[in-house]
Amino acid sequence: MRARTHRGIVAAGHTLTAQAAAGILRQGGNAFDAAVAGFFAACVAEPVLTALGGGGFLNARAADGRHQVFDFFAQTPRESRPPESLDFRPIVADFGADQQGFHVGLGAVATPGAVAGMFAVQRELGSMPMSDLVAPAVSAARAGVRVSQFQAYLFSVVAPIYQATAGARALYASPKQPDCLPCAGQLLRNPELAEVLETLGAEGEDFFYRGDLAKTMIGQCESGGLLGAADLDGYRVVIRAPLEVDFRGHQIALNPEPSIGGLLIAFGLALVSALGPRWTDAGPAEQRLLLAQIMGASQHARLATLADSSASALLKPERLARYRAQIRGRRLSWRGTTQLSVIDAAGNVASMTTSNGEGCGAVVPGGGFMLNNMLGEEDLNPGGFHLWQPNRRLCSMMCPTLVFGPDQRQVALGSGGSNRIRTAILQVLLHLLDGRQALADAVALPRIHFENDFLSVENASAPGVGKLLESFPMHKVWDERNLFFGGVHAVASGPAGFAGVGDPRRDGVVLAA
Repeated sequence: MRARTHRGIVAAGHTLTAQAAAGILRQGGNAFDAAVAGFFAACVAEPVLTALGGGGFLNARAADGRHQVFDFFAQTPRESRPPESLDFRPIVADFGADQQGFHVGLGAVATPGAVAGMFAVQRELGSMPMSDLVAPAVSAARAGVRVSQFQAYLFSVVAPIYQATAGARALYASPKQPDCLPCAGQLLRNPELAEVLETLGAEGEDFFYRGDLAKTMIGQCESGGLLGAADLDGYRVVIRAPLEVDFRGHQIALNPEPSIGGLLIAFGLALVSALGPRWTDAGPAEQRLLLAQIMGASQHARLATLADSSASALLKPERLARYRAQIRGRRLSWRGTTQLSVIDAAGNVASMTTSNGEGCGAVVPGGGFMLNNMLGEEDLNPGGFHLWQPNRRLCSMMCPTLVFGPDQRQVALGSGGSNRIRTAILQVLLHLLDGRQALADAVALPRIHFENDFLSVENASAPGVGKLLESFPMHKVWDERNLFFGGVHAVASGPAGFAGVGDPRRDGVVLAA
């Protein structure tokens, strides 16, 4: 979508999310107000993907030049307990074409940071009161939201989690079939969440971290969980400088460490830059082969640096040189997440990625939302479950990204998709900056993902796919675009006006304000 407007543009994963953000822009709010309002609306409309009980990151550049990354991701608890005493159990999510295992239960809950993050953004960069920013979500939660086809599919995928407890079954039951999760077109109301949001708007974040709601969450986790009063009271949002890299004359601002996603994308871009001619000069098969090799090198480098004191060792020249040589010579041996991108007419740019994992399976009593299961996410705990260090930020693959070009173009983008986040964003950046594709085309083009010697390919009929598969005996071909390959919701502004695209893989929506 391309639009000329004096307000701004929004790309998000649900119509209600985009409407809430665009509505704030129309009321005179800036991009950061819109992002906050969009998050709260997403908690109502996209409950499988994000929630008050989760966390995330906001990459924000203000019109006055301030550039900050707000880290409000989940934190490990301050105290541990013997694993056998925890409510911590495996489930299998069925995607139809594939399955993936997760761990849920109160013992999988990490300290949530999303609410603290929204208040930090509003204080630092917002222009409207929080009561106004929660209002669209409050109204939607009370009136109800029609479940989209995509959201109904997500409910079906994670059915073992959202039917795991009596509280979850009651909150997310189909209005017509109480024993089932909601189907597309059915109205899902959440009056308890409306009350929580309204109280947050009136009383502030203390209600969540130190007040009555905090006491409820702590009491709930006393049986089989780890979340305690000191965890909630001590949670702090961390504001960092972005990880900045230059690529083809563009400045790309990524999520810095301790997040690993930004470093892996920077690593991939550095390898592309060092390999000489633009990768688009090669044929389709050669392009995808090179891309798969870069993905494999990135994963191998990540594993090789797990023990390093600083993950930025990935970007050391000697390490890049070694992997560049390997790529030239040979082939190296699902999480619930949503993205919101906003640019306003004043030049404020916001890219925000948030997640609740898959949810722990237990709804906060009287709260209308589910706490996260971040301690049960394998890719967030690469060394193994129950081995985390206390009171530390969990490492994340999420990477809300901003791009600034020499032609005054600004782009905000990001993606959901667990380990596929880094490869989805990398491919869109390469299509956009190397391939010089239009924003919508850069997002829509077929993707690949290579990990653990296994190649996943989107669109079997795409040019060069047959030749590519000859090099990768372990592979899976997806005939159509699929949420497995992420969901890059992106917006841009420049001399030609505003542009935006919502990734169809994740029901993306674009609205001009």
